[in-house]
Amino acid sequence: MRARNYLFIALVGYGAWSAFKGRPVDTGPGALAPGRPQQEKTASTEQRFKGYRLVPLADYHLEARVLSTQHYTLGREAELSPVDLALGWGRMSDRQVLDRLDISQGNRFYYWRYQGEPPIPHDEIIRSSSNHHMIPADETIARQLKAIRPGQLVEFSGQLVEARHDDGWRWKSSLSREDTGNGACELVLVQRLNIR
Repeated sequence: MRARNYLFIALVGYGAWSAFKGRPVDTGPGALAPGRPQQEKTASTEQRFKGYRLVPLADYHLEARVLSTQHYTLGREAELSPVDLALGWGRMSDRQVLDRLDISQGNRFYYWRYQGEPPIPHDEIIRSSSNHHMIPADETIARQLKAIRPGQLVEFSGQLVEARHDDGWRWKSSLSREDTGNGACELVLVQRLNIR
């Protein structure tokens, strides 16, 4: 077989694998993650991580439906957080609601749009979904995060953090689920992760 044929087969195989990996998972109707994020005062202390200092702001636990994923390889933020997950809970984990929303991510933000009337009130969309910058605590979690697909359920625990560098650079997590816009995303050091 000629080298050109091997290349063609390899490209087709990679294309099929990429399409499968990015295809949303159909997990059925209903609110699949009815609870809310749990945030509590933390007793954890600052730690060094990949040349940065991570200052814990709160312990954090969430079970949510993955609305969208975005991978990053460039920029300082990607050194810490190579994956962003747009996550929904409550009615924002219900496929009937999500089918009426156009959801996307880019430039470390999460966006939603709709045609006509919103499927649920704006305030509820804001309170029940958020973009999460995921900092994997180890290589196993890093691999798990890269494999997550829209539609899956994730449950994770860790800390909301502020990342600092000795040159003065900072990146701080939101501590509210009711904010929106710049600074409203959660920056999470993920220490435990389950995917369903």
